[in-house]
Amino acid sequence: MAIKVGDKIPEATLMQMTDKGPAPVKTGEFFKGRKIVVFALPGAFTPTCSNQHLPGFVKSADEIRAKGVDEIVCLSVNDAFVMGAWGKQQGADGKVTMLGDGNGDFTKALGLDFDGSGFGMGTRSLRYSMLVEDGVVKTLNKEQNPGEAKISGAENILSQL
Repeated sequence: MAIKVGDKIPEATLMQMTDKGPAPVKTGEFFKGRKIVVFALPGAFTPTCSNQHLPGFVKSADEIRAKGVDEIVCLSVNDAFVMGAWGKQQGADGKVTMLGDGNGDFTKALGLDFDGSGFGMGTRSLRYSMLVEDGVVKTLNKEQNPGEAKISGAENILSQL
């Protein structure tokens, strides 16, 4: 069953690339007492993700933060190395925190995963965005068409803040 507005974010460990290598990020601690925008996508370096979704949040980061958001997170079922490299390539440093859910545990716990094995991608995340306050989902925007980043894009989440 998929997470919905009013639900608490599940406990999981995500990974973030740092100067010292991959570092664990515990969701319970990370979301506690904070207002965070999360957007998730099927895969780093893929066309819609690289041309629309992530660039929209990088471009709108200052505007989103001006609305009281503590952090903007890009999440994908990729490892921390890939997410770190993609973030650098996209100019996300200092604007969007790139978190990897390498095994898809968090994505599966949210109920927002899909089987992309027909495309050679294994388990992946649906495309969505959400506002999370103190670990509770306040808005959830699931994309109907995985090739689009409109409902889950920066402009829409900005209008909801």
